[in-house]
Amino acid sequence: MSANVVVRQATSHDASVIARFNALMGDETEGKQLDGAILEKGVNAILTDASKGVYYVAEMNGLVVGQLMITYEWSDWRNANFWWIQSVYVEKEFRELGVFKSLFEHVRSLAESRSDVCGIRLYVEKGNERAQKAYERLGMSRSHYEMFELELNG
Repeated sequence: MSANVVVRQATSHDASVIARFNALMGDETEGKQLDGAILEKGVNAILTDASKGVYYVAEMNGLVVGQLMITYEWSDWRNANFWWIQSVYVEKEFRELGVFKSLFEHVRSLAESRSDVCGIRLYVEKGNERAQKAYERLGMSRSHYEMFELELNG
């Protein structure tokens, strides 16, 4: 972990910065203007119900500068959960300083300490080569799966 980055589990006090980061991420990565009210509700839903997932935030000098969210996918093949990394965001001026690496290593350490976690997964925009290289540097590899989706109510 980077010496000047502190990673901790998010609390309800972090809800507004997490929602703001999610809005920035949506705009930056997909050009989407996300609804602030829905973001606030979605962030608070996880912060008050750990069965949905968990947020971790990275701080530098007491300021939250990055985040990631973990959600769970049960694998009946493995009798364990995959942890899915989602909602990754690092403030622009704090990129390339080890913030995401610190978040990832924290989550990796937690996952490796548990017998009910069989792996860590994430998805990334096809054109986001910078992020893909970062994930590969951390030991992740491309999956042989392609992702399909059917969006409902949104």
